[in-house]
Amino acid sequence: MLIHTDEDTQKPGHVLWITGLSGSGKTTLSTEVVRQLREKHNNVVSLDGDDLRKMLAVETNDPQSYDRNARLKLALQYAYLSKILSKQGFIVVIATISMFQEVYVWNRTNLPGYFEVYMNVPIEELRRRDSKGIYSRFDSGELQNVAGLDLHVDEPKAPDLEILIESNTSVDQLASEVIKKSQVRKKP
Repeated sequence: MLIHTDEDTQKPGHVLWITGLSGSGKTTLSTEVVRQLREKHNNVVSLDGDDLRKMLAVETNDPQSYDRNARLKLALQYAYLSKILSKQGFIVVIATISMFQEVYVWNRTNLPGYFEVYMNVPIEELRRRDSKGIYSRFDSGELQNVAGLDLHVDEPKAPDLEILIESNTSVDQLASEVIKKSQVRKKP
């Protein structure tokens, strides 16, 4: 016996892909975007690159796990997971570095309702923030393959929204802007 439910006719969700270098505010912004979206929708999924890296059992102490090939492979896994979830009707909000042209192209081609947000923060500001100690450990020679320093990354060529961090803009305001612009773009 085949049972038909509303889920069978559910429209695909969409993917809000928040990218930028370490310390740019991706997780902070995505957390607020998710909070605001969940006020109106019950189908919101939050994904974070740091959590996904742990979930996929990538050895974080292995320097090779941070080289270009390993990062690209992980980014494409994140993208594919986002595709699976969005095709089931979920709104996926993902915060990840994943700054490779191959990923941007794959996402635009394969992700329903893809909306790309680029957190563009000057390296000087990232070094000042350095909440994970990544930049200071790089400077002392403890780390290598740091995105944006010794590991080349591709800035998005045409993000749907580029956020230049200004001290007078609150995370709440930025999240509202992301949601508003992503909803305008996904309308036919």
